[in-house]
Amino acid sequence: MGTVPRTPGARSALTENPSNADHLPVAEPGPRRVGIVEDHESVVMGLEAMLADQPDLVIVASAPTVPELLALGADLDLVILDLRLSDGSSPKTNVEQLRAAGLETLVFTGAENPYLVRLAAKAGVLGVLRKSEPTATVVAAITAAANGEQVVTTEWAAAIDGDPGLHDVGLSPRQRDVLALYASGEKAARVASLTGLAPHTVNDYLARIRAKYAEAGRPARTKTDLYKRAVEDGWLPPPLLHPGRP
Repeated sequence: MGTVPRTPGARSALTENPSNADHLPVAEPGPRRVGIVEDHESVVMGLEAMLADQPDLVIVASAPTVPELLALGADLDLVILDLRLSDGSSPKTNVEQLRAAGLETLVFTGAENPYLVRLAAKAGVLGVLRKSEPTATVVAAITAAANGEQVVTTEWAAAIDGDPGLHDVGLSPRQRDVLALYASGEKAARVASLTGLAPHTVNDYLARIRAKYAEAGRPARTKTDLYKRAVEDGWLPPPLLHPGRP
């Protein structure tokens, strides 16, 4: 992280006697730089307060969405990510965008939806942490994740291992498009118009989609069922919580 100052004298001593390299002072690494993706200012302020007296951690950037954080161009060691954001983005997509930018992620969430936790975990986060955890636990988890360590919690393990029926059903990109449009409320004729497919093709896709979910042990007989499956698999954003609920 830091570098040894290279003054003319130091360079000369190193050149004349290479063994002196063993005695040169090594700069200590600086604090780990943390970014936050969270659309509730109070949560950001809470994290800032938790880490204020941690010399090895510093929050250098925050934004309400992943694209906005990435646009800041901050040099980060870790991103703390809320699963349910007001832009309706998928946790899987968010984690993948961060990883594509070379950034590791620690999820910090109310963990009210195990499917969202699973989506993030499958995308490759370092861990999942509940917002209700004690301050000491939160700080320890952020410290570990900022150093590239896995943060294993009961919540994360349960989300990954506790629902063996939640498997990828292998939808094609076109089938995912049809599912997302239809499950979001569009009628089959409208889906056909939006995708450029014939109406009978859309109906055929919907029948195949239902069959694939049934084979995976996740039946989707009704349109409401299809909506649930689309949310579970990240093809549609989860419904926003009611303003008056946690």
